[in-house]
Amino acid sequence: MSKDCGNHADDDFRRSCRRLLGLLLGLALIVAIIALIVYLVLRPTHPRFFLQDASLRQLDLSNGSSSVLSTTLQVTVASRNPNDRVGVYYDRLDVYASYKYQQITVAASLPPVYQGHGDVDVWSPVLTGPNVPFAPYLADALSQDCQAGYLILQVKIDGRVRWKVGSWISGHYHLFVTCPAFLVTTGGNGAPGASGFKFQTTTYCHVEV
Repeated sequence: MSKDCGNHADDDFRRSCRRLLGLLLGLALIVAIIALIVYLVLRPTHPRFFLQDASLRQLDLSNGSSSVLSTTLQVTVASRNPNDRVGVYYDRLDVYASYKYQQITVAASLPPVYQGHGDVDVWSPVLTGPNVPFAPYLADALSQDCQAGYLILQVKIDGRVRWKVGSWISGHYHLFVTCPAFLVTTGGNGAPGASGFKFQTTTYCHVEV
């Protein structure tokens, strides 16, 4: 008799576990469906970035036993939130310049900001890179570009953002922005240097979130 009672207790426990598991799976499915519906309704779009200006103040290349590059560049970057129902928290934004995939300035940190629906924010940081070790092949490429009278730098932004919908705020997402900066002169000057280089036109930036 006691053995039968033990079997009934085990059966009841198993049935309770199955009901609990079914309930949890059902709740998870409901949450997933709600999240999908919210995403389809809101359709969050990543922020749009534009490089409005790039002023080259210093570009000094030392070709000794090892090449060293010193750069000072002021840039003006604008960001617009194209979403009608989604706000954006920029919790961290680090801006730096690169030449042919090599970073040539120290990253400058921009102040955190909240960007509402359709809002536009503009930043104008000064990017500096004193005495940055430079590969010989990059030094040759830089000299050739200056001789030709044009220079293409990349202004990059590395950051973390959050989305805000009503009172709900998402977790952090990684933001990576690449903006080409086209600098030209009226004629080749034969050597690297800031003199004569002017920013050509506002450019759209590639944004990854």
